Amino acid sequence: MLESLLEPFGYQFILRGMAAAVLVGALCGGIGVYIVLKRMAYIGHGLSHAVLGGAVVSFVMSLNFLIGATVWGFLCAQLITLTTKKRKIAYDAAIGVITTASFAVGIVLISRYKSFTRDFDAALFGNILGVTAGDLVAVAVVTGAAAAILFAAWKHFLFTTFDGDVAQFYGVPTGWVEAMFSLVLAGTIVVSLQVLGVLLIAGATVIPPVSARMLTDSFPRMLLLSTGIGAVCGFLGIYLSYFVDVSSGATIVLVEAALFAVVLTGSNLRSRWAAARRRRPQPAPEAAIPPAPQPVKTEGD
Repeated sequence: MLESLLEPFGYQFILRGMAAAVLVGALCGGIGVYIVLKRMAYIGHGLSHAVLGGAVVSFVMSLNFLIGATVWGFLCAQLITLTTKKRKIAYDAAIGVITTASFAVGIVLISRYKSFTRDFDAALFGNILGVTAGDLVAVAVVTGAAAAILFAAWKHFLFTTFDGDVAQFYGVPTGWVEAMFSLVLAGTIVVSLQVLGVLLIAGATVIPPVSARMLTDSFPRMLLLSTGIGAVCGFLGIYLSYFVDVSSGATIVLVEAALFAVVLTGSNLRSRWAAARRRRPQPAPEAAIPPAPQPVKTEGD
C-alpha cells in the first residue's frame, strides 16, 4: 500500500510537475489576493487569453516565448488601464474588448500557421507533465521576482489596491504601481500557461484568495493563507491526477474548488451557530440575597 502511494515520486517528470505546480499555485494565490481585493476577478481570465495571442505572435516571429508573451500581456494590461482612464468605459468592458481582440489575433495566426496546433492545445489545457528543467527555472525566477517586488513595495500596493485616488493624493506613484503590478501579473500568467493552461488560470488566481478571505479579515494572514492554499492544492492536484489519470491542471482547480466548498460550508455553519447563540434566551439572574440586618447599637451597649 505504501509503495503504491509513493509511486509518483519515483518519476522525474512527476517531481518537476509537482515543483512547478507548487510554485505556480503559490504565485497565483499571492497575486490573486490583490486581484480579488481590487474586484478584478475577470482580469485573470481575460489577460490569460490575451497572453495566448502574444505567445502565438512570438512563435510566428521566432521570438523567445517568455519575453514575447510577457511583453504582450503587459501592453494589454496597460492598454486596459489607459482605456478606462481616458474614456468612460467600465473596467470589465475594457478587459472584454482588448483581451478578446488579442485572443482573436492568436486564433487568426494559428489558422494561418498550422504548425502551432499542438502547442495551442497545450496552451489551452496545460501540459504540466511536459515541464522541463528550463520551464521550472523560469517559474522559480518569476515567483522569486514577484515575491521580491510585492514585499519591497507592499505598502504602496496595498494602499493603491484599496483606494487609488486617496493613495495618489498622499503621493503614492499609483501609475508606476499599477504598471509594475501589470508586469508581475503578465509574468505570472505566462509561466502558468504550461501548468494550468489558459482556461484554468482564472480559477487559480481567484479561488485561493476568496477561500482565504472567508477565514480571516487580516490582510497579511489572507496573503499567507492564499499563498499556502495555492501551493498545497497544486501539490495535491498533481498527486491525485496521477492516480485518476485526468488533466493535472483541471485537477488542481477542482481541489481548490473543493476546499472552497468546505470553507464556505464551515463559514455558514459558524455564522448560523453564532446567530443561534445570540437568539438563545438568557437565564434570568438569580435574586440577590439581602444582607442580614445589623443590630442597632445604643448608648448603653
